[in-house]
Amino acid sequence: MLRSIAIGAAVTAFAAAALPLHAATPMYRCTSKDGRVYYGQTIPNQCIGQVVEQINSQGLVINRIVPTNSSLEDPAAKEAEEKKKQEEAARAKDEERRDNALLATYTSVKDVDDARARALSEPSARVGEIAARIAELKKKQEALAKQRATYTGNRVPPISLTEQIQNVESELGLQTELAASKRREIDSINAKYDEDKKRYIRLTGR
Repeated sequence: MLRSIAIGAAVTAFAAAALPLHAATPMYRCTSKDGRVYYGQTIPNQCIGQVVEQINSQGLVINRIVPTNSSLEDPAAKEAEEKKKQEEAARAKDEERRDNALLATYTSVKDVDDARARALSEPSARVGEIAARIAELKKKQEALAKQRATYTGNRVPPISLTEQIQNVESELGLQTELAASKRREIDSINAKYDEDKKRYIRLTGR
């Protein structure tokens, strides 16, 4: 009789150890990425980022835990997300710094327009000067071309005339590029103050 009781107890203990579904307390179960099934009284590490089922002692599912963002459990993804947050925080801080500097610089929309006019004064004047110089060079170029045209047949223009024509062409190219550079500078200044004006109006509602 005692032997039968002992054998029965051993079978029961073996069954409890072999079948975790029959545990007295609810357990957790999941299928990992490699297709293996894991059980535990707490959520196994292999279940992190996977759908987890909570089962009772009869093996019935009583709850399902669905990860909201399982990718964050991946160290690389988590690091990328953290880096993104830091970059967004840095941008927000930079925006706040720029806003404070803008409000400290201007007290009205007119201040922005006045600052623009001051910034445009020098490059605008230079564009006028360069345009005048280009017009002068073109007239000189035309005169030299007419002078050169007088040398016909076997008559060869003097070296000094050829050098003058080359010098005028060279300077004309330089002045044309300088004018283009100043126009780009003007466009850049206008873009800056357009942005300042828009930002100021947004911040102040004026």
